This record gives sequence, C-alpha cells and structure tokens, in this order.
Amino acid sequence: MRTAVLLCFCMFVAVSGCGNGDAGPAGTGRAELRIVFVTHGQAADPFWNVVQNGARQAGRDVGARIEYQAPESFDMVAMSQLIDAAVASSPDGLVISMPDADALGGAVSQAVGAGIPVVSINSGYDAAEALGVMAHVGQTEYEAGYGGGEQLAAAGVNRVFCVNHEVGNTALDLRCQGVADAMADAGAAAQVLAVEVGDPTESQQRLQAGLSSDSDVDGIITLGPSSALPALQALEARGMLGDMVFATFDVSPEILEAVDAGHILFAIDQQPYLQGYLPVSLLALYLRNENVIANDVLRTGPNFVTAENVGRIMELTEAGTR
Repeated sequence: MRTAVLLCFCMFVAVSGCGNGDAGPAGTGRAELRIVFVTHGQAADPFWNVVQNGARQAGRDVGARIEYQAPESFDMVAMSQLIDAAVASSPDGLVISMPDADALGGAVSQAVGAGIPVVSINSGYDAAEALGVMAHVGQTEYEAGYGGGEQLAAAGVNRVFCVNHEVGNTALDLRCQGVADAMADAGAAAQVLAVEVGDPTESQQRLQAGLSSDSDVDGIITLGPSSALPALQALEARGMLGDMVFATFDVSPEILEAVDAGHILFAIDQQPYLQGYLPVSLLALYLRNENVIANDVLRTGPNFVTAENVGRIMELTEAGTR
C-alpha cells in the first residue's frame, strides 16, 4: 500500500511538475483538465470542506479546474441526478462518493460507459471495481469500526452506543457493524442509536434519553462531527463529560479540543485532505500519462488521534489540511 502511494507521488511530481501554485497550466504547455466532484457531503460540513481544500490544492498543482457539487441533504435521488448532469457536461474526470451503491450504481455505470474516468472516494470501495471505477480513495469502513471497537473494549467499555446520524449510509452502517463485532469478540456489546443529522438539538435529546433508559451503557462512539458535537453537549448536560468513555470518527477543531481536554478518548481520522487531493492527482496521471493503480485500494485510514498526537493535528487543522 505504502509503495503504491509513494509510486503515485513520485510519478505525479515527474509528470505534472507540481509547485506552480496555479490552477491553470501556465508555462507547462498542457491543456487544463476539468474534474467534477459529486459527493453526498455538503462543502460547508467541516469534513467535506477539508476534502475540498485537498482537491483544490491538487488542482493548482496539476493544472485542473475543480468543480464541487453535493445535494442539499443526504438524498441519493438528487445525488444521482447530479452525477447524470456531470456526465452530460463531459468532464475530463469524475470523482464521486458512493454511500449507497445500489442507488447510485446506474449513474456511475453511465459515466464509465461514456468513457469518463471515475475515482470513488470516502464510501463505496466494496462496489467500486464491479462498477468499473478506476480507483478508490478512502478507509475501509468495517475495519475502521472494528479497530474502534477494539480500542473501546481495551478501555474497559462493556456496552457502547454507536450513534448513527445517517442510517442507510452504507459506510456508516459498516462502521457500527465493525464496532459491534469487535465488542462482541471481546465479550462486550454495542447498540445502534439513530439520530438526525440535520437537527443537533434532537440528536442531543435522543442521546440523553438513551442514556437515561439504559444505565448499562458505559461508552459512546459517534460517526462524525454531526453526531459528536451533540453528544458532547448531551454528556455535559448530564454531568458525564469526562466520565463516560467517548470516541468518534473524523476530526474537527471542536473534536480535537475535546481529545486534548480528555473528554474524547480517540478520534478515528480518515484524512479527508487526501480524499480530495489523491483522486485529482490520480486522474491527472491517467489522463496525461496513462498511469493506473492496479488491484489496489488507497487507504487513507483509520488513523487514530489521541492525547499523545493531538497537538500537531490541531495545528494542521487550523491550516485546513486535517
């Protein structure tokens, strides 16, 4: 895996001549590429904002214009329509997330059939090869969840709520399944608690109600900032902040501050900057130099952020790259 990433980087530098800091191909004699991103995550979301930052930096480095699109909410019909519209505009390359491969498979297949090279990111790695996607950049969600469950069990947690803010998102469902299986293997238990992604107040209230009704719960793991921040508020409201074992997926400034303060045991970082940067460089290498990554998944996580390494990550988050 590491060899594949280093090879990609070295070839990228050789082919693209990175470092001009310009989105266009000025001085290179190359035509500018147009690469469209269609994801399920809005650009204003802290996670997806970092994905965008990585994509735009890669665009400047390789000479590509980046267009980022996402539905206003978690809506697979709207997302499929955005992919169709992107295909109709004939971009040089397409980058997509696939939280529901069954719902999006038809649109993705049309893109591939139209001869547009497609890279998937973040979710959908298990369906990418069958749909003809040339590469996937992200973490393997079940394995990440399993690793998180192992860490929780090692911390002495016997029963954990896996707080899912987008039930039906395959990637998030796999995270909770991994947590549950790891806990079961350690003789412990996990239960999914569904909350609403767009309603922080409702999410906080639902978690507080869950904690009130199940006194055996001694740990919480959330699946991203959308559920982590309401969970922090719920624990604070119940006077349990710092006492209840709490972990989360993904990072944000607030999450990192909570890790630093000892309120969150660990955050599972899938490095969203790489999920924006690497697909652009992969597409540029393919379009300009016929380079492909064969039979490989470029894994950007899981990477565990704990009290031991959170300081440096906080510095990089302020720069918008973590």
